[in-house]
Amino acid sequence: MNRNHFVNHNLSEDRQTFVTHLECSLTGERYEADQLHRLSWAGRPLLVRYDLDGLKQSIQRQTIEARETDLWRWRELLPVRKTQSIVSLGEIETPLIPIPRSGGRNVLVKDEGRLPTGSFKARGLVMAVTMARELGVTRIAMPTNGNAGAALAAYASRCGIETVVLCPEETPEVNVREIAQQGARVWRVNGQIDECGAIVGKGAAEGLWFDFSTLKEPYRIEGKKTMGLELAAQLEWELPDAIFYPTGGGTGLIGMWKAFDELERLGWIGSKRPRMYAVQAAGCAPIVRAFDAGVEFAERWEDAATVAAGIRVPKAVGDFLILRAVRESGGRALAVGDPAILAAVDEAARKDGLLLCPEGGAVLAAYNQAVRDGIVDAEERAVLFNCATGLKYPLPPADNWLDRNGAIDLTQL
Repeated sequence: MNRNHFVNHNLSEDRQTFVTHLECSLTGERYEADQLHRLSWAGRPLLVRYDLDGLKQSIQRQTIEARETDLWRWRELLPVRKTQSIVSLGEIETPLIPIPRSGGRNVLVKDEGRLPTGSFKARGLVMAVTMARELGVTRIAMPTNGNAGAALAAYASRCGIETVVLCPEETPEVNVREIAQQGARVWRVNGQIDECGAIVGKGAAEGLWFDFSTLKEPYRIEGKKTMGLELAAQLEWELPDAIFYPTGGGTGLIGMWKAFDELERLGWIGSKRPRMYAVQAAGCAPIVRAFDAGVEFAERWEDAATVAAGIRVPKAVGDFLILRAVRESGGRALAVGDPAILAAVDEAARKDGLLLCPEGGAVLAAYNQAVRDGIVDAEERAVLFNCATGLKYPLPPADNWLDRNGAIDLTQL
């Protein structure tokens, strides 16, 4: 057997890098690359910038198309300098799944539950942990509603970085146990995710660890950006009319919007953009409230509550970036209630065989409501993001029972 058959060249070959600097997402202030950064001096997320003109001259779209179809095929558009820094658990390109009966004939679900640790958090955390490794970080802490903490624990354990994870008390039990099993020290906290984040921030200020809260380091966006890069390639470089995205911290929506800009500047796509729909739960909808009010920043949502734990984020540090992308795209921020979320999960499973997570159910519910309200035309091509496997969440009971020793009426089965 030829052992080289199993070599992934995206992970084994050195490739040219094009990072030039980082910049404040609010003020544009420039920060040096290859140094450890947190938020900007203005307290806002930092964005990684590339020499796109140089990249355009060096790499053709066809070169990317010819590579193995995983996250690391996009190396030139990612921040990692050294191949040996990469921490990987097999980040595949996730499939686009039609759901004609529960969604419609023009609806595709990008099923992120196929990624390592079962959620799209693997994209952001593989990049953030890889860069932490490259920049010499040895101890990390973060707040999580579940899936991000699981991804952090897995990738950090793989490269020997110590981790502390704080979870709101409503975090699904399977997530808490998953985080612990994969090597993190995990603690439940009687508060919401931003209150967990305040504890993490205090420890970071005291020098106990590096703060990996959403958007408080620059590289999670770059990992999540690959959703947009992948989507463009999968759809033969023609973006859909609409994207529905479950929005808590909003890193993926921000990242995709950045990806589309970079792809256009490379000449790999045209100027067409999808309308971006940020989907939240009615019980925690700070972005929706800010969108409807026409303001740039979102106030904290008090008493947040929803079955969709991943979007139970009362206050997002990247709120203005989410709102900016939604408005620039001509999209909207939409909220759906828990009954609609659960009904959509049930409908997708029963009609199309796709087990969505609650956040994916929120997106499907929002899409169907948008069609009914005339916001989206059913003839338009729409992509919905299912952010995690539904197997991580409580399922309805299935209590039917047969006694093999008794009389069985097979016609009733």
